[in-house]
Amino acid sequence: MNRHTLLDTIILSIALLTGCFLLQACDQGGEPIRVDLDKRVDIKAEKDLDSLTYAYLPQYSHRVSYTRHHPIVEYVFEKTGIPIRQVFPDTFQEHVQMVGRGEIDISFSNPLVYIQIASRFQARAFARIVEQGGRKTFRGQIICRADNKAIQNLQDCRQKRWIAVSPSSAAGYLFALDHFARQGIHREDFREIAFPPGAGGKQEKVVLSVYLGEFDIGSIREGTLNLVQDRIEPDSIRVLAHTRWYPGWVYAARKGLNPDHLSAIKQALLELDHDQEGHRAILNKARFTGVVPARDSDFDSIRELADNVGVKWREDDSVSLAQGQF
Repeated sequence: MNRHTLLDTIILSIALLTGCFLLQACDQGGEPIRVDLDKRVDIKAEKDLDSLTYAYLPQYSHRVSYTRHHPIVEYVFEKTGIPIRQVFPDTFQEHVQMVGRGEIDISFSNPLVYIQIASRFQARAFARIVEQGGRKTFRGQIICRADNKAIQNLQDCRQKRWIAVSPSSAAGYLFALDHFARQGIHREDFREIAFPPGAGGKQEKVVLSVYLGEFDIGSIREGTLNLVQDRIEPDSIRVLAHTRWYPGWVYAARKGLNPDHLSAIKQALLELDHDQEGHRAILNKARFTGVVPARDSDFDSIRELADNVGVKWREDDSVSLAQGQF
């Protein structure tokens, strides 16, 4: 037997043995099982199954979101015994989508995002915050560099470059858009309206973009300037205008959340008392002074604002503005 014949014989023997093993294996289980790979279930870690999720709409960086709200999460757990963990959407749109998929149980958001998740996914407001200073409302600011002599009032903003927080931002865009419109200044009157790219931290990015001269004006939530004091020169930013006041940030529960859990969490939040030393530290971190009950109708003024400025939500949950309005 030559070398090639021997090699062919070995290969044939291996093939026959493999076939025998496969036949035996198939015979052990009876009918073969057909598997549809299109039908899959995501397996969640045990901690995902046993804890509720809490998300702060990402107006600031994830670091700021964590720092501000982690004490609240810990407090609620201590008061209720319900495990809660923070999750961190990268964008406003992702926050909305996660509520829709049931991946956010407790949403803390601006009122514009709230009316969207209420309309689309039947999330329901159960509490809202009392701002620092004791107000139950908040507003936006329109800013420019203090040394920008070309901008002395709102009318000087025509044909200027405007950077806003996000198309979905209430105080960081839509409040200002409405404020300009009431002064006869419309979207087409600006040379450019831009939004910072990337995830989170967009309020800070707006201030820094104006500070660095990349844009002429910016729109932010009142209180943001305090957050970036260590990154800009003192008195380098001037506030051109304040917008109207609107109902403050809102806690909402996703559709189907266990009512006993919701009741316990709501009660814990309402019991936060700024006069108690331990509670004061928690509230000061979060930048508000208390929590009060809320209901869906509290945000009808936001729905009116959205109609006035022509807010439309796209399929990807981002915001656009209807053409021909403002």
